[in-house]
Parts: sequence; C-alpha cells; structure tokens
Amino acid sequence: MEKRIIIINGMGGSGKDTFVEFCAKYAKVMNISSVDKVKEAAKILVGWDEIKDEKSRKLLVDLKRLSIEYNDYPTKYILQSSKEFSTNDKDILFIHIREISEIEKIKKLLDAETLLLSNPRIKKITSNSSDANVDNYNYDIHIENSGTLEELEQKAIEFIKVGKIK
Repeated sequence: MEKRIIIINGMGGSGKDTFVEFCAKYAKVMNISSVDKVKEAAKILVGWDEIKDEKSRKLLVDLKRLSIEYNDYPTKYILQSSKEFSTNDKDILFIHIREISEIEKIKKLLDAETLLLSNPRIKKITSNSSDANVDNYNYDIHIENSGTLEELEQKAIEFIKVGKIK
C-alpha cells in the first residue's frame, strides 16, 4: 500500500475518530491532531479536564490561534510527525485539522488529501470560528456518516481498498 496523508475534518461528534479506528483495523494508521500539543498546554495552563463543551472548544481554538501567531507550533508539530510517518511502517497518516487556512497550508506542504466526514444527525457547532467553518471548504473526499456503525466500517474498508468512497 502506498503511503497516504489525509487531513480529516468534520463537526464534533461526526464520527471522525470512529472512522479512523475502523481504518486502523484494515491498514496501519498513524493518527494526530493539530491541537494535540494545544490540549497538553490547556491541561497544564488552565487545568482543562478534557471535556469538550462549548467553553472548552473556544479555549482550544484561542490557544491554537495564539500558538500559530507566536511560532506556528501546530505546523511544526505536524511536519515533525509527517517526517516520522515517512520512515515508519504506517500506511496512512490522518491529521485532524479544523481551520480552513491551516488545512490549505498543510495540504500544500505535505501534498495531502482532504476528507470531510459529515453526519446529518448532529448539531452544527457555531460557537467558535474553527467549528463554524468546517463546511466552508472544497474537500477532496466526502464521507457521510448517516447510517449504522457497520455501514461506517464498510465505508472505511472501501476507503482503504479503493482510496475514495463512491
């Protein structure tokens, strides 16, 4: 299998983590988020309890924005992780990114594909700019998670085998 870098996005609760877990059953997957280090900082700086409510989402968005403005550490973390991916035995690197400008930057830097996982059953989050703009991008691949877990797993299998969902 040829190595692939996939920038994955979708509203909170759309099933991104579940989709990646299903993919990991059929391929070797590395899974990171552009807010991994921001979450670590939030735990240390303000005692963030890892609960993803509206207040916490805004906190993470604001901390990430500050980190980007200060030294663009989220991009440095992603590039470091992609170097590790290039030399390990993994087949797919999933990178979770919310912000459209950051998606576009990483897509160009890593020649990555973009994937939107949508779920019409969940409420759209509009309390912060990152979540509010999830749908405002032309993704390479769109997977709708509107069925059962078994159906989502089938979409993951098809994604692994074919590369796209028909």
